[in-house]
Amino acid sequence: MDAPPSPAPFRRARRAAALEVSEIVRVSEQARTLKAQGRDILSFGTGEPDFPTPPHAIEAAHRAALDGQTNYPPTQGTPALRAAIAEDNARWTGVRPDPGEIIVSTGAKQVISNAFLATVDPGDEVIVPTPYWTTYADTVATCEGVLVPRATSAETGFRITPADLAAAITPRTRWLMLNTPGNPSGALYGADDLVALAKVLADHPQVMVLSDEIYQHIAYRPFTSFRVAAPELAGRMLIVNGVSKAYSMTGWRLGWGIGPAELIRAMVAIQGQSTSGASSISQAAALGALTGPQDLLAERRAAFRARRDFVLERINATGRLHCDEPGGAFYLFPACTGTFGCCTPAGQKIETDADFCQYLLHEAGVAVVPGRAFGLSGHFRLSYAYSQGDLAEGCRRIAAAVAALED
Repeated sequence: MDAPPSPAPFRRARRAAALEVSEIVRVSEQARTLKAQGRDILSFGTGEPDFPTPPHAIEAAHRAALDGQTNYPPTQGTPALRAAIAEDNARWTGVRPDPGEIIVSTGAKQVISNAFLATVDPGDEVIVPTPYWTTYADTVATCEGVLVPRATSAETGFRITPADLAAAITPRTRWLMLNTPGNPSGALYGADDLVALAKVLADHPQVMVLSDEIYQHIAYRPFTSFRVAAPELAGRMLIVNGVSKAYSMTGWRLGWGIGPAELIRAMVAIQGQSTSGASSISQAAALGALTGPQDLLAERRAAFRARRDFVLERINATGRLHCDEPGGAFYLFPACTGTFGCCTPAGQKIETDADFCQYLLHEAGVAVVPGRAFGLSGHFRLSYAYSQGDLAEGCRRIAAAVAALED
């Protein structure tokens, strides 16, 4: 009997050809491997709060499960949760969207994916200030769009300027994507910043705005939603938010988008052919989080701010590393160019941010993520969403490693 023909070589679809596991994940996996080998590794690479999910959210999920709320939920989100999201938005921003302007998804990441799948054609451009969260670039690529990065700097607080935005817009521009407060830089756009960007966008009605405000409640200066600063753009604006960061509910996978009804309907159609509705139990937990006690938001923000100040002081005290005070989120994005050209005790020269991060990992036992992963080399991201003890020890190790470098 003839042998069956060999299978054809696997071929990725074009849209997935360049997609790989993010460098954030790779750093975390490196750290995990070294730990398994018995190394003492402190990992500050992931953006996940160390606080527990609020008890009232867990209790709401438990009640929902016991009550039999385990059937398919509505694709757009349960009416109760969408009403609570509308009320919550009104509480914090003064704007109460119609529940028809809200979609609930399996995490904020899916909201972004839904939006781009529903609106971006091959070749359409998406403007994103750098540094940016790694998922933004990959999501644009998956939709066969063109990422248009606009480099920012510490001098502008890692915020895109109106002049930079105006220079980036072309007839193919479909979206401007902002993250405030931002990951990885902690950039926080004030009301004046957003108004100035809105003036540029007024002359380009084809450009939509996606404002990722997932860190809204972890802002150390007054927070302004883009929709509040520029209500005239509400008809072409999507606000992204969720419970992952502020309520420490990353594993519940629950986020939402607030935007014009026509856009939301298109996003619901996309979601209906992928996951359908988000987990009914997670929606119940989110409902519990939004309608329960809110004191924890200020308490946790104060804790994060104290950690920020603690780590910031010690990073800047090294002499070779520098970081300005971020306005929100729970990350520092220090410049490490002061280490370039230096030699490690083993005689290896540090030439890039990736070299520096590898030095910290293997010689100091500290895992952080190089800035190149976020589109802006010469920096590294350190998450301070960890215990005070781990942060203190991590800062001690970083300082010792930097002090050991030789010119």
